[in-house]
Amino acid sequence: MDIIEAAKQAVEAVCPGVVSCADILTLAARDSSEYVKGPTWTVKLGRRDSTTASLDLATADLPLASENLDDLIRKFYKKGLNAKEMVALSGAHTLGQARCVTFRDRIYNDTNIDPDFAIHRRRSCPRNNNEGNANLVPLEPVTPNTFDNRYYRDLMEKRGLLHSDQVLFNGGKTDDIVAGYRKDSSSFYADFAAAMVKMGDINPLTGSSGQIRKICSAIN
Repeated sequence: MDIIEAAKQAVEAVCPGVVSCADILTLAARDSSEYVKGPTWTVKLGRRDSTTASLDLATADLPLASENLDDLIRKFYKKGLNAKEMVALSGAHTLGQARCVTFRDRIYNDTNIDPDFAIHRRRSCPRNNNEGNANLVPLEPVTPNTFDNRYYRDLMEKRGLLHSDQVLFNGGKTDDIVAGYRKDSSSFYADFAAAMVKMGDINPLTGSSGQIRKICSAIN
């Protein structure tokens, strides 16, 4: 959040009380994708910031690393996103890292995993629940700093890091979507961009609702 706060303060210095933290976050997501050679899209502006904050509300509907396919589809559907949009948005895991505690069960207990991949990941994540919980590894190890469709190839090779990644390609209803994005990166890019726009339209505060925060980490 330090980068978002720095951007907010720079904007406030020249245009106080106009641009919300919500819009800055949305723009940052788009620009970050483009910076690492991913897709770009037109960001709708005019969001306002909440006057309350709740960690429980913010995380209540977030997918868990341990969830199965039907649970994931249900959570995305609740937000107005279909299974194809869910698979496209999951492609964001071409970037980023995950903590050992989120994938330990997969690398030691899942059967739909490449054995060599599991062995390699165990070096960074001990079986003992009291050791290495915060150890980080890339979600996609081959091109971890580039936005591409390598994530889907990993899934087809049973090398998804999280259980919730691998269930997207495990003999279920989303297998064909994964295979399609693995074959056609342009289709993935287009669908990812469209899904990001749609996700950005989920119940934003606009008009006189909410506020324009002066500091993103606190209400005015």
